Amino acid sequence: MRTASCPFVRVRGMLDKLERIAIEAGMLIAQIREAGANVMTKSDGSPVTDADQAAEELIVRALQTIAPDIPIIAEESAASCAADLSTYSKLFFVDPLDGTKEFVRGRPDYTVNICLVENRKPKLGVVFAPARGELFSSDGSASFRSTILQDASIGERSQIRASCGGGRLTAVASASHGNVETEDFLQKLPVDRKVSVGSSLKFCLVAMADAHIYPRFGRTMQWDTAAGDAVLRGAGGCTLTSDGRELEYGIPCATDGSYDNPHFISYGGDVETLRGLLQNCDLNPAPAAP
Repeated sequence: MRTASCPFVRVRGMLDKLERIAIEAGMLIAQIREAGANVMTKSDGSPVTDADQAAEELIVRALQTIAPDIPIIAEESAASCAADLSTYSKLFFVDPLDGTKEFVRGRPDYTVNICLVENRKPKLGVVFAPARGELFSSDGSASFRSTILQDASIGERSQIRASCGGGRLTAVASASHGNVETEDFLQKLPVDRKVSVGSSLKFCLVAMADAHIYPRFGRTMQWDTAAGDAVLRGAGGCTLTSDGRELEYGIPCATDGSYDNPHFISYGGDVETLRGLLQNCDLNPAPAAP
């Protein structure tokens, strides 16, 4: 019996490696934070720390070891050298420290994000929140929440499932990037409650049914969202652009080669239900593909 050739075994083996890499990067970030991170400013005015840089170096080295043929789009290196990798069927997207503003402010809502994208869809995703001791991951067909123990081992693991809310919605929004367009959109929906959290944890809240919808009408990059989106999709949710198309990855912007996302809405239900909500909100979603 050649179990090593089983696709599930290969997928699970790769996900295990991505989880371990994310945990190691998160522990490094925590060590740097405890010692006192150095904060700098990037050309776009956003903060970056030596923890971002050290974590990215660790992750990139590890990914090159386990999958040398798969290109890596990581935040800090991509910012200095945009490359068109759209012809590749597989790509890694890496945000070594998502939520740098939360990290600098001493808050716990920052994450390490690693995602394997296949054919423009997020497949294997890992989101690790070091300060919370929480790991979220997806193998493409199911998603899980795990606790990370003091010795960096994985403790309790449980499968998570998203929910469409049963008619009344809890919305999740960015802790640092709220805007009027988001508020206008939410006012058109049956929203009972709004919660705010930083980083890719917003996707994870929807994935484990602590929230039901996450609209984002501000600027995000594909490395910001790929891993969290993978966790959400594996939990039964979806992410659509504001015109009703599934959010895709690995496609650079035609004007400058950057990996910006369009505006999007993540949801704990299925694609057609979300398209219906977008129609009710006059966002004119595109029809489903034949």
